[in-house]
Amino acid sequence: SARPSVSVYSASEDKVVGTTALPAVFTAPIRNDIVQFVHTNMAKNSRQAYAVNRFSGMKHSAHSWGTGRAVARIPRVSGGGTHRAGQGAFGNMCRGGRMFAPTKTFRRFHRKISKNQRRYAVASALAASALPSLLMARGHSIPKVPEVPLVVSNSVESITKTKAAMAFLTSVHADDDINRVKNTRKMRAGQGKLRDRRFVQRRGPLVVYETDNGLVKALRNVPGVECCNVERLNVLQLAPGGHLGRFIVWTEGAFRKLEHVFGTFRKAAGQKRGYTLPKPMMAQTDLNRLINSDEVQSVVRPANAATSRPAQRKKNPLTNLETMLRLNPYAKQTRRAELIASSKGKAAKVARTEAQNKERAVIRANKKAFVAAVL
Repeated sequence: SARPSVSVYSASEDKVVGTTALPAVFTAPIRNDIVQFVHTNMAKNSRQAYAVNRFSGMKHSAHSWGTGRAVARIPRVSGGGTHRAGQGAFGNMCRGGRMFAPTKTFRRFHRKISKNQRRYAVASALAASALPSLLMARGHSIPKVPEVPLVVSNSVESITKTKAAMAFLTSVHADDDINRVKNTRKMRAGQGKLRDRRFVQRRGPLVVYETDNGLVKALRNVPGVECCNVERLNVLQLAPGGHLGRFIVWTEGAFRKLEHVFGTFRKAAGQKRGYTLPKPMMAQTDLNRLINSDEVQSVVRPANAATSRPAQRKKNPLTNLETMLRLNPYAKQTRRAELIASSKGKAAKVARTEAQNKERAVIRANKKAFVAAVL
């Protein structure tokens, strides 16, 4: 997105009517971690406080029976003549009792976020909106969109009818994304369908304008389309769900005003006192291009052609004779003596076994001769 200029398209036909310089905010560093952090905390600021009634589950006349009656010491409903009498009360494990740790309205529902982090997140989200790959990865359908970022003439700010607004979106080929949104509309899963939040759908294009002369009302009934003033950009609209890559349609006046709203890397912003855009950690992020450049390759030493032996694995000297001999050269004589003693023992065992077999053969022959003489 480091182009020096961007084309401005007509609101009524697919035609370039001018060019404008690319604001510096579109070359800001894209920090997904900051965007997700800021979005998570900003989304919490729209929550409403909720809590159970502080007397719920505590409206019983109950007291503990104490010890010595072979029952739990939980408070029990007073009185008699009914099943309810004697039943446990108050505790979260009791029927009709209060919940564990009852919720309170003074819980910390909202979050404070540092101003610099919010500004960094907005700048990152704007820079991501200028990369077609991130827009498609987020799910937007932009196969026919002529250019990203997409800038149209200021005449669209005076549109007051939805029919004219749809014609303008169709002329810049943003209608594919709107049709995608229509196809995603479905019934909400959960209790929200009973609370006037019956359907859910994806997000479509975001139209950023400088002056509203009827455009917001013209677009408010188009599925998935949102409008935002260039001076009121926020992460909840630029990166819904904390996901970078919102498809944005800019009016020419809003696009030109970005330079005044955010400034540059050296010139302070006109609307943010003393604020300049965050500088990237690396001016050139293509590491392969850096490493293989002539400037770097001319000073590095040549690659070492000799291959070093890989690190030797540690071997067990008790099972590896070579390692044992390196540690104890006398182990060879010890092993030879063991083998000689073992061979002698084997020979003696064989001789002993043969003698036993001969003796047993003689005994068997004598038994057969005795049996034959008796019979």
